Amino acid sequence: MTTHKVGYFVGSLAKNSINRKLAKALVRLAPPELDMTEIRFADLPLYSYDYDPNYPPVARAFKEAIAAVDGVLFVTPEYNRSIPGALKNAIDWASRPYGTNSLARKPSAVIGTSPGAIGTAVGQQHLRSILSFCNSPQMNAPEAYIQFKPGLIADDGEVTNEGTEQFLRKFMEEFHIFIARVLSVLPKDA
Repeated sequence: MTTHKVGYFVGSLAKNSINRKLAKALVRLAPPELDMTEIRFADLPLYSYDYDPNYPPVARAFKEAIAAVDGVLFVTPEYNRSIPGALKNAIDWASRPYGTNSLARKPSAVIGTSPGAIGTAVGQQHLRSILSFCNSPQMNAPEAYIQFKPGLIADDGEVTNEGTEQFLRKFMEEFHIFIARVLSVLPKDA
């Protein structure tokens, strides 16, 4: 199969985020045909349409990073039954100014982890709604709401539970197939 570049977003800005650990695990478990690169957004200012006529360099670089990938993976916690404000701000930057939505036609997948029993289910539904509006084709299955328990994922991304490791590996294999399928009908350069 063809190699695809995937940009991933870690929704939490916390240095010791369990979602950052999950992202490291997903990079480790991704099939070799997925070239994984983190797209960082911590330095973006709060979005305002006042910037639309002249995007700051950090925002231009952010949009260029999204343009350079074939698909995007969101690895995010749930804050107050939604997504972190910083991630929403990044999506706002990516989708503006009008007519230059970087997420349009970009295959996407959503995953997250939380200590709670329902993982990040409600926050993911909010994110899916936003991505729908941004015209980003989404991998709807398998859904992935990971309940994080101490020691589940080491700091280097090694998954200590065999069942969880197999599930995450399958999730990344399915994402690779999904990207290829979407790009076969919505070519990147069309």
